[in-house]
Amino acid sequence: MSKIYITTAIPYVNGAPHIGHAMDYLLADAYTRYQKGLGNEVRFQAGTDEHGNKIAKKAAELKIDVKDYVDQNSNKFREFIRELGAEPTDFIRTTDANHEKGCQEIWKKLEDHIYKAEYEGWYCEGCERYVTDKEYTENNGVCPDHNRPYEKLKEENYYFKISDFKEQIKKAIESKEMAILPDFRAKEMLELLKDSPDVSISRPTSQLKWGVKVPGDESQVMYVWIDALSNYLTVLGYPENDISDFWPAKVQFVGKDILRFHAIIWPAMLLGLGLPLPKILHSHGHVLVDGKKMSKSIGNVVDPMEVLEAKGLPAFRYFFLRHIDTFADSDFTWEKYDAAYNNELANDLGNLVQRLANLCKKQDLAGIKDFQPEKDAKYLEIMDSLYFSKACDYTWEKVQDLNREIDDKKPWEYNKKIKASDEDEAEKLTAELHGVLIDMAQKLLNVAHLLAPFLPETSEKITNIFTAEKITPPEVPLFPKN
Repeated sequence: MSKIYITTAIPYVNGAPHIGHAMDYLLADAYTRYQKGLGNEVRFQAGTDEHGNKIAKKAAELKIDVKDYVDQNSNKFREFIRELGAEPTDFIRTTDANHEKGCQEIWKKLEDHIYKAEYEGWYCEGCERYVTDKEYTENNGVCPDHNRPYEKLKEENYYFKISDFKEQIKKAIESKEMAILPDFRAKEMLELLKDSPDVSISRPTSQLKWGVKVPGDESQVMYVWIDALSNYLTVLGYPENDISDFWPAKVQFVGKDILRFHAIIWPAMLLGLGLPLPKILHSHGHVLVDGKKMSKSIGNVVDPMEVLEAKGLPAFRYFFLRHIDTFADSDFTWEKYDAAYNNELANDLGNLVQRLANLCKKQDLAGIKDFQPEKDAKYLEIMDSLYFSKACDYTWEKVQDLNREIDDKKPWEYNKKIKASDEDEAEKLTAELHGVLIDMAQKLLNVAHLLAPFLPETSEKITNIFTAEKITPPEVPLFPKN
């Protein structure tokens, strides 16, 4: 048994959870369930990022205490994670006292790579970072992610020397000591690394008050990077506790828009602390709507709770884990969602379970109590590559194969032959029919096992039906058409 640590990026709590957050949690949860199924011990982290000017400003706009504001929004994310069927073992808030204390200790450990300097440059409050003159020019002075002009700021801040670690980070990415998935993202990060400047890691208290104080300098507050990125360590108890049982992380799941921070700033911090780098940085794409990025200004934002309520949790998990490509930008439309539910979940899988269970019940067959799943080398290979949408595709091929087998073998036609046969022949045909049905039940149980990381609720229902004292179809189909 191995000890495995899986992380998700902590969202900023100045707004409601969105589909992008759902992808982090679903991917991490599916991989957690897969690893547990292999017998490994897993810690699965989630949390919320709660400091910064955007938070303070939003609370002020709403005329509520900033701590009350982050408490409310952090709870919304906890509830959202629960609604998705995800089960993190650890949930961290950057306002937790242990986290804040840990950040200050981490700062002290990095002091050899920190310096104070005055800087004037272009800043995006939405991204909470300065951009280079090159980025400013390429983006025509407007942040492409937030559609907001960059501000010209002049401040005295502390800086973290990314320059001290560039060569080590380059070697780690190229050698896959820290693998970046998909592969083309690794090439992008290597290009960005070349021009990556030292990064501002503090703001003066005149500009930012809601944050962790810089140790030894009350005039400065820690900026997002040391504060937010450190959560992956502080949730394990670092630096007070030995975290070597679970660190380095097996996989860190992040959206492609924040990969650069996890592939450059984060490894620089770890190298500065003398800690090993994460084994895999897994970068997923964006969920598009009708081919366009979701935007409040366009009015095409999809509320994940509305999608969840439309057809239930298994349908939500199925669509976003199979039909949203694990690595590439993918499209959501209600038409695609309805088609996936009706044609695949209801027809392919739900109808398969109903038909086979009915056929078994008519023969008064007992469930397969001693069922042990087969080892599927191809499935394991795909899951280990972390390409979950392909693993779902592969599993669905098994569903369709079994549907074809039922249609080809036509077990319902045995009864006519049995009735028209003498006693010895009828007994032989009955045994043959039972063998066909039990073999199909075994195959369906194997399908349920492969589905477990993605559709745990559905997998459990199928397993219960076909391992029961007597096989009986569900009173209500697993996926009623609507």
